[in-house]
Amino acid sequence: MIKSMTGYGRGRAQIDDIAFSVEIRAVNHRYGDVSIKAPRLLMPYESDIKKRIGAVLKRGKIDLFISQEPTDAAVAVPVLNKPVANAYLQVFEEMRQTYNLSQGGALDLLVAQKDVLVMQESSVDESQLQTCLNRALDEALSALLLMREREGEATRVDMAERLELMADMLNLVEERAPQVPLEWQQKLQERLARYGEEAADPQRVAQEIALFADRCDICEELVRFRSHLDQFADLLDAAEPVGRQMDFLIQELNRETNTMGSKSNDAELTRQVVAIKAELEKIREQVQNIE
Repeated sequence: MIKSMTGYGRGRAQIDDIAFSVEIRAVNHRYGDVSIKAPRLLMPYESDIKKRIGAVLKRGKIDLFISQEPTDAAVAVPVLNKPVANAYLQVFEEMRQTYNLSQGGALDLLVAQKDVLVMQESSVDESQLQTCLNRALDEALSALLLMREREGEATRVDMAERLELMADMLNLVEERAPQVPLEWQQKLQERLARYGEEAADPQRVAQEIALFADRCDICEELVRFRSHLDQFADLLDAAEPVGRQMDFLIQELNRETNTMGSKSNDAELTRQVVAIKAELEKIREQVQNIE
């Protein structure tokens, strides 16, 4: 099943006093590019997060946003910062002796100083933290993959219809191509007839007809085009990412179409070739968003 590179997913998980919310969004990109915005608490886990994402998403510009949510169980408590408190007490005692001050209100004064009391959260269990994070991440990835698969399926159906349409156009080209040199031969003979038989060299006429037939022969291009078309159709049902292979085949199909157009020498053939190129361009735009 082909997948789009565009998608969005969100997940949330909580274990005891740990809770994470994860948002992930992806757009098309030539390679796999993952960027993470997360609390400093999760910096040691960024490498593992990228590996977890890379195992699921092979291509795309992927932005991951992780936030730690407050919980009722996560309570911060005041803790005495003894080194700072001791430093303040030493300064207070020095001031009292220097300026002959009383000791009244020393406790209230000490508590009011910055960093004497600091808020400290309860310790975090690393295994619980990683488990909680992975649950939220997996939920977000599942939602994103579902969106990618749905969009990929819609794209697959559309491309399959366009491939059938191009195959029908190619059949018309194959039917028309052999008639072109025959019609040109007839027109040439009619023009020469107007000048009389003595004005025409039969051998020279035969050479001109052979040269024209060779110049407008597109049999090889038709064979290669149909082969590329069949390969492209097979990729629609592939299980692995096929965006790059599709992009290569579109380039080859365009190359064969351009060659057929340059050799056509016929208004009807040119019209069909232009129509094929229009369908190829529509498919090419869709392929840019296929993983």
